[in-house]
Amino acid sequence: MRIYNLFILFIFLIFVSVSCSGPDKGSQTANFDWFEYTGNDPVYNSLTDSGGNYVNPILPGFYPDPSIVRVDEDYYMVNSTFSFYPGIPIFHSKDLVNWKQIGHVLDRPSQLKLDSLGVSHGVFAPDISYHDSTFYVINTIVGGIGNFYVTAKDPAGPWSDPVIVSIDGIDPSFFFDDDGKAYIMNNGLPEGEPLYDGHRAIWIQEFDLGTQKLTGPRKLIINGGADLSKKPIWIEGPHIYKVKGFYYLMAAEGGTAEGHSEVIFRSNSPWGPFIPYNNNPVLTQRQLDTARLNPITCTGHADIVETQNGEWWAVFLGCRPYESNYYNTGRETFLLPVKWINEWPIILSNNEAVPYSCMKPNLPKQSLASYPLNSNFTVRDEFNDTILGMQWYMLRTPHEKWFEIKSGALHIKPRPQPIHKISQPSFIARRQQHAYCSASTLLNYSPKNIGDKAGLVVFQHELNYYFIGIVKDESGITVQLEQGNQKEIQSDPIIITKKNIFLPDNNIYLKIESRGKYYDFFYSTGPNQWILLKDNVDATILSTAKAGGFVGACFGMYACSSN
Repeated sequence: MRIYNLFILFIFLIFVSVSCSGPDKGSQTANFDWFEYTGNDPVYNSLTDSGGNYVNPILPGFYPDPSIVRVDEDYYMVNSTFSFYPGIPIFHSKDLVNWKQIGHVLDRPSQLKLDSLGVSHGVFAPDISYHDSTFYVINTIVGGIGNFYVTAKDPAGPWSDPVIVSIDGIDPSFFFDDDGKAYIMNNGLPEGEPLYDGHRAIWIQEFDLGTQKLTGPRKLIINGGADLSKKPIWIEGPHIYKVKGFYYLMAAEGGTAEGHSEVIFRSNSPWGPFIPYNNNPVLTQRQLDTARLNPITCTGHADIVETQNGEWWAVFLGCRPYESNYYNTGRETFLLPVKWINEWPIILSNNEAVPYSCMKPNLPKQSLASYPLNSNFTVRDEFNDTILGMQWYMLRTPHEKWFEIKSGALHIKPRPQPIHKISQPSFIARRQQHAYCSASTLLNYSPKNIGDKAGLVVFQHELNYYFIGIVKDESGITVQLEQGNQKEIQSDPIIITKKNIFLPDNNIYLKIESRGKYYDFFYSTGPNQWILLKDNVDATILSTAKAGGFVGACFGMYACSSN
């Protein structure tokens, strides 16, 4: 009996030892030991910093459609996320320059259902506001529940489940007047038949704070844009501000590409009539020479805020092409001062280019966030926490647990949801924030069946992406470079190149380097021994100009099983 008990104890100790040592190396799980991102855009190396300057963009990479609110001496900002999860990052700052992410507004599957939505559907243009000790974010999920709002007492969360707002169109926003009334504005179709393609309108309706519902009639307050005779397109993103008795309505006009702009109107009532500014737009870059050095384009979709010291500042989206109209970083968030001229708020005159460097706002100095967000930087995630950092996101809403962080690694379970199909793949990503940058990782993985794969992806769309990683095929274990086929959704990717490889310990280092219009792909079986798999690969197919849509490229870790 004693020998039997000792035998049982021995087996138990072996079990505990195996269970506590983390996942078995070489198991079907794709184990990523670390992930490193380095950004090195040349433009930042040419800027001189007197100590009183900041650099644009303040949020580089795919952070479009900014909305901002001040509460006492604190500033909060949100951005669009389309079909990525979690949705709507929320940032905090004291100085408008240095931002720290404090959470996501939509971080529960019950709040954000993105199943089967295209990459550029989902969360459009959130608006953040504050009233009576409550934060409001109002938004549209295109292809999903439509218009809704959520609330929170603490902007870091938790935020409520969505409350549906029964209006059509997109880009709703709140306005809380000082007489106690509240309103919702949004983009929608005009009255009657549209007069031309892109003819839209801005509508307003009162919101009952007691019942938390819309009440009374809806009214059209902007038809088409600043000058209907010029057939302005896609008036959207409305915000109302009350300043010195006037109601100012600011909105984007001209579409979100190179013709983008911001226009301003004024009225004595939130119901209008709203008179356009004589020298609209108050922000655009569409008239500038496209061959200028280090251009910033597509500016618009602005929101403005008054500081506690009486200054006004604007946040808005813009793009940074590396050549022609190609940019993979998507639409980014910029900051500029607002000048009041003859009682009108002006961000830039029509001949001014958005500067990369400006004098900081007159606000208390703020220490840098531990996780850098602008200029050039290097960040490395060793996966030493038990939860994902806020910089990470995934495609569409997860409905099962397919990853975990433990033993200093990110473990991703391969599932039969490939990244080239509209699904919820085993894919965890972060934004590409520079035209010149790199992303690298150490992967431990042993594919079992033909078609199993894991590695790094640079992704913009199911049709437009590159994958480098370990793949098992008929010839054995290979390191492989694949490309989205660019033509038909659901179709198999294109294999650019592959090499058979022997990995005695199942470890492989992977790296993607971006050089503007090129990506280079590397692998290694040991640290700092990079072997070029393929260079000068066309990066422009991940640009908005070729891939379309509203998102930017991202680097991510990915695993997929054949069954």
